[in-house]
Amino acid sequence: MSTDAHPPAADSHDLIRVHGARENNLADVSIELPKRRLTVFTGVSGSGKSSLVFGTIAAESQRLINETYTAFVQGFMPTLARPEVDVLDGLTTAIIVDQQRMGADPRSTVGTATDANAMLRILFSRLGQPHLGPPTAFAFNLPTVRASGAITAERGDRKTVKQTFTRAGGMCPHCDGRGAVTDIDLAQLYDDTKSLSEGAFTIPGWKSDSFWTVRLYAESGFLDPHKPIREFTEQEMRDFLHREPTKVKVDGVNLTYEGLLPKIRKSFLAKDREAMQPHIREFVDRAVTFTACPECGGTRLSEAARSSKIGGTSIADACAMQISDLAEWVRGLDEPSVAPLLTALRRTLDSFVEIGLGYLSLDRPSGSLSGGEAQRTKMIRHLGSSLTDVTYVFDEPTAGLHPHDVRRMNDLLLLLRDKGNTVLVVEHEPEVIEIADHVVDLGPGAGAAGGTVCFEGTVDGLRASGTRTGRHLDDRATLKEQVRTPTGALEIRGASTHNLRDVDVDIPLGVLVVVTGVAGSGKSSLVHGSIPAGAGVVSIDQDPIRGSRRSNPATYTGALDPIRKAFAKANGVKPALFSSNSEGACPQCGGAGVLHTDLAMMAEVAVTCEECEGKRFQPSVLRYRLGGKDISEVLALSVGEAAEFFRAGEARTPAAHAVLRRLVDVGLGYLTLGQPLTTLSGGERQRLKLASRMAEEGGVYVLDEPTTGLHLADVEHLLGLLDRLVDGGTSVIVVEHHQAVMAHADWIVDLGPGAGHDGGRIVFEGTPADLVAARSTLTGDHLAAAVGRGASS
Repeated sequence: MSTDAHPPAADSHDLIRVHGARENNLADVSIELPKRRLTVFTGVSGSGKSSLVFGTIAAESQRLINETYTAFVQGFMPTLARPEVDVLDGLTTAIIVDQQRMGADPRSTVGTATDANAMLRILFSRLGQPHLGPPTAFAFNLPTVRASGAITAERGDRKTVKQTFTRAGGMCPHCDGRGAVTDIDLAQLYDDTKSLSEGAFTIPGWKSDSFWTVRLYAESGFLDPHKPIREFTEQEMRDFLHREPTKVKVDGVNLTYEGLLPKIRKSFLAKDREAMQPHIREFVDRAVTFTACPECGGTRLSEAARSSKIGGTSIADACAMQISDLAEWVRGLDEPSVAPLLTALRRTLDSFVEIGLGYLSLDRPSGSLSGGEAQRTKMIRHLGSSLTDVTYVFDEPTAGLHPHDVRRMNDLLLLLRDKGNTVLVVEHEPEVIEIADHVVDLGPGAGAAGGTVCFEGTVDGLRASGTRTGRHLDDRATLKEQVRTPTGALEIRGASTHNLRDVDVDIPLGVLVVVTGVAGSGKSSLVHGSIPAGAGVVSIDQDPIRGSRRSNPATYTGALDPIRKAFAKANGVKPALFSSNSEGACPQCGGAGVLHTDLAMMAEVAVTCEECEGKRFQPSVLRYRLGGKDISEVLALSVGEAAEFFRAGEARTPAAHAVLRRLVDVGLGYLTLGQPLTTLSGGERQRLKLASRMAEEGGVYVLDEPTTGLHLADVEHLLGLLDRLVDGGTSVIVVEHHQAVMAHADWIVDLGPGAGHDGGRIVFEGTPADLVAARSTLTGDHLAAAVGRGASS
């Protein structure tokens, strides 16, 4: 019998089958995806793309792989629940390359986040002169340790021996390997004309009657609480600012007294800045300045680690080089004793260049990378991989990429596919959609109006389908016929942050300005690092929103405060009753709405609270109403419905309506007020941040790639919002690659011509029409193609 009549059973598993997916807003989705093909998932922001790709397919693949380990090993791994889906068949190992920012730990750099630093440390430990010791001698995260003492071995004849232990580390002892030291402005901590008893402290939360802080200083016995601080003796000042932790007794209670500066460092500077409350963050920004460590010059390394060199180059010099230059330096090393190491290091550094990150340096803090840069850095370890038949899952891999760099990313996606892998990509960029073998379009709307498959098939089929994505796929950017006239200028002189080359530029005010250029050309350095302080600037960057499952759009934007007060006033009770994190919380679930049961190495089980039926509030609180609704019903409204609810009538609350109106303006009207922030997509979170910051007083708004995560159809909505801001008297500066935003600008500042040390210069200033006419830069070339004025080169 021929094999053609009965092909091997293995060949029947050429599809990934998903049936009955209900994760988040997915409405019983069933699809079949071809393996070893490039499938692109499209749809408006919030339509369910991430829920299907990351929350269902990739999550189940990872969960099944974790289950192959022993229970002991699983206890150390993240526990993953099975997604809400009936059938998932034909899955392969999933490798997720998402846009999650790399940890903002000050000790993490591009080099430590990849294998490059580890290989460089081995290289210098073998070839560096003078020879220092093992690779740890070049590690800035390890201090040099020396110890000696008696060791008793509890076995046989039980011998005690004296032993000395030394471990060579490369950490700079002055800055603890951070590269920066903190300088605290004492004038921001206290008013030295007052005494402690008169309330001299100006630190947030340090009230004059606080037992643990102010009274501890006043009654410690080291200081005179009735003497103005400026009149303290030298000893009192030393005790006040620098004293080591000392046990004292205050009102019969044993406490530890510590100098003000070490106490501030522990209580404020040891915390993550982004996790602080806004007023605390403002205080820290005001009181603390970070300067490069004077001992190591910001290299993080000890003097010994910097002294060992290969051909006149130290490891600090190597890490400070642009990666493309470092790759050339490594290529020039010819040492047979470390040949395999040099080959691996060259491959890693060449991957950086290949993926368009050759402008970075290995000592760049990983927390300073944009979402797109972080995603491409994570891709590096997969480029040279020999693995095949795995599923690569990408989340908008072109985020932060200039049109010129998108082609390079497309080539990489096709390379992974052609090696026999399944590539799943969530993307809005038409250039990426067009190279897909298979397209899945979700929608038709967002939130509850999305979660269904509108189209599945080829790109040509998508164009002809009439779906929202299909209609907008061939949209052309259009140049404005008339541009606004500037009302002034924001002067930047001698900008030299990162790779900027002493740039002088006047940014027009009162108009829409777009700053563009290839990735790494210096756009963010110019806009975020060089605009003079005190220019009335509200900066909305791409830093992620932090929030637990208790946080939601109502709490994050501050809309819940006026809503609680309105409920309290209408019912004659306290506002705290209407907070699920305070007095009104259901006592059974603590206001979470669900009860979580920890099952060790198995997935945590979440069960709806029977007491409050998931409403999160005590039954007594739900008796109070406003406009005919209780607080749980209000939190279940969509933002658009809530804006209408609080606009007029009995529930009229102008403060809440103003906040909700801004959420509608940025295209988030479909979110529910009580939806946990943890369920929002990246694009939704950035627009939520934009809406919350729009209330701040400031004459200049700086936006960093606001089109990230936006569907083609929603970009038009964003341009309308930017126009309203400018027409309302606000100056708007946007760092952006999207051609529709460039074409809509009144003024363009283009940086380049390349990235890293090949960039950092202004290559064009003027109107979009002039940029297209000149076609003197990469941006001009691509914008001309986008508006239909000829093909890009």
